[in-house]
Amino acid sequence: MKVMVAVKRVVDYAVKVRIKADKSGVETSNTKMSMNPFCEIAVEEALRIKEAGRASEVVVVSMGGEQCVETIRTGLAMGADRGLHVITQDSSSLFPLAVAKLLQALVSSEQPRLLLLGKQAIDDDCNQTGQMVAGLLGWPQATFASKVSISDDKESVCVEREVDGGIETIQLQLPAVVTADLRLNTPRYATLPNIMKAKKKSIQRVTPEELNVVIGSDLEVLEVTEPPKRKAGVMVASVDELLDKLKNEARVF
Repeated sequence: MKVMVAVKRVVDYAVKVRIKADKSGVETSNTKMSMNPFCEIAVEEALRIKEAGRASEVVVVSMGGEQCVETIRTGLAMGADRGLHVITQDSSSLFPLAVAKLLQALVSSEQPRLLLLGKQAIDDDCNQTGQMVAGLLGWPQATFASKVSISDDKESVCVEREVDGGIETIQLQLPAVVTADLRLNTPRYATLPNIMKAKKKSIQRVTPEELNVVIGSDLEVLEVTEPPKRKAGVMVASVDELLDKLKNEARVF
């Protein structure tokens, strides 16, 4: 069984995000980039499925410019078998629907039994790609997965997912789409020997044209701004004054 994992290159989670002067987006030049943390969790889960004998191959796919190769190499260094790079020069057109269409085309050619994604990317927080590609493929889907178990016959997958009321357990017939939540696992660190081995692993490069996919800007970003700064707190002299401000100024009760 083949497992395909989609990964995205984003601004590193530890970096303070800066807005461009023209407010057209987030500043990425001279900024540390890394694999989206939820995508990293998805890669780790795919590797664990393979190590458990439930999969024979793990393929990592990413989309964007040449810098995305670094993100694919990270997945290969973790233990993935090979990579796929969909080359797009204009990353601004890679909105969720466009990514879903490209993944649909890759699934048609690669024929994986399981498609794993992070539940969302930390740069846009869309949380849409997994659902969209499942709809395009006509595959069952399980989002926000906190536990994934492949059946012995490799015909179904049992997924525990976090919902508002607790944990929901569902069973899907393979092939299926699963999106990884934060508590699914803890990703491993890539060791130096595996980093060296990753340099020799295959990365196939394709274009949207070769996949017969026309991508366009389905969304238009009008403006990106920083959240408003929090106002300084107010010191009160007594409980009575606090209650008065909460009632008459904040109007919380």
